Amino acid sequence: MSKFNRSIIFLMITMSLILAACGAPAASAASDWSTIKSAEEGGGMDALIAAAKAEGELNVITLPNDWCNYGVMMETFSAKYGIKVNSLLPDGGSADELQAIIDNKESKGPQAPDVIDVGPAYGPLAKEQGLLAAYKVATWDTMMGDKDTDGFYYTDYNGVMVFEVNTDVVTDVPQDWADLLDEKYNGQIAIAGDPRASNQAAQTVYAAALANGGDLDNIQPGLDFFKQLNEKGNLLPLIADSGPIAKGETPITFQWNYLAAANKDNFAGNPNIEIVYPKSVNWGGYYLQAVSAYAPHPAAARLWEEFLYSDEGHLIWMGGYCAPSRLADMLERDVVPAELEAKLPDPQIIASSVVPNGDQLKAARELIKNEWDNVVGLDIK
Repeated sequence: MSKFNRSIIFLMITMSLILAACGAPAASAASDWSTIKSAEEGGGMDALIAAAKAEGELNVITLPNDWCNYGVMMETFSAKYGIKVNSLLPDGGSADELQAIIDNKESKGPQAPDVIDVGPAYGPLAKEQGLLAAYKVATWDTMMGDKDTDGFYYTDYNGVMVFEVNTDVVTDVPQDWADLLDEKYNGQIAIAGDPRASNQAAQTVYAAALANGGDLDNIQPGLDFFKQLNEKGNLLPLIADSGPIAKGETPITFQWNYLAAANKDNFAGNPNIEIVYPKSVNWGGYYLQAVSAYAPHPAAARLWEEFLYSDEGHLIWMGGYCAPSRLADMLERDVVPAELEAKLPDPQIIASSVVPNGDQLKAARELIKNEWDNVVGLDIK
């Protein structure tokens, strides 16, 4: 080979390296997934998957295995991508999730959540406190419900408030809120969380307000109702989760329909569970997903969101009796198996449900948090 030809080849190789280097800044920027707002912006799903696998772990928080089928969700995600899922504080509440981000901002250690699943009042609050990162999944346009314009938080699934009744203990099953004041339910009623910190528990108080003459802007009747329950000795100072319910320690519990249905399945008649939709009000509620701005595994966090909002992830939620945010799109495309569609609440119940807006929920949360001790005076734990 002549010196001339070798020079040409050398020049071509040199130019190709220079051109490759010119493209390097974009690739480098895409590698910082803590600032990426969509998979497309980060180089596509293949790039996201590769980055998440390289991180190798994902920290989730306050996700009980039997809540909305999250146990199956975590197992499936882990097996699909080879990423270890660390489940932090499975029995905590929404306030605990935000506090965990705050407490682990600097360390980004093993107790720092990558993602959160919180009640609707906590999404805007977390955004205000600078705790969230904006991210929009590929299926963003088909998602319904409460969606922050910039992608800081978004609805994941919906449900309806019910009474979950252990009929091995309770023979005369209450059908509405007013029934619960009867002395025959002495020491039998419990809330599934601390109303001062748990979204589900706070919304139980909110639902009680509407059932007792209040409205979406007046929840004082809800606090007064629980004061009456406490004064009559009907309200227990225990958090009702599946353990106390199964043992008969908290035989009447306020639950989202999907949690009550999951318990009924899991108990398999031991004990027997009856699910009651209260006559006076259908109270609808939803939860919000978000990525932590301080996620120790930012790529895995975003891949988790992509998985949750894929058809595969949504079908897993439906398996846990939850109506996910992309349900309408999936029904329209006829990709929901009949047996999963049958697990969802009656469409008429969902359609007639009362659902407060974000500002109303925020105001309610503050009032309940500040006034529960003064009005009700029972420490739920």
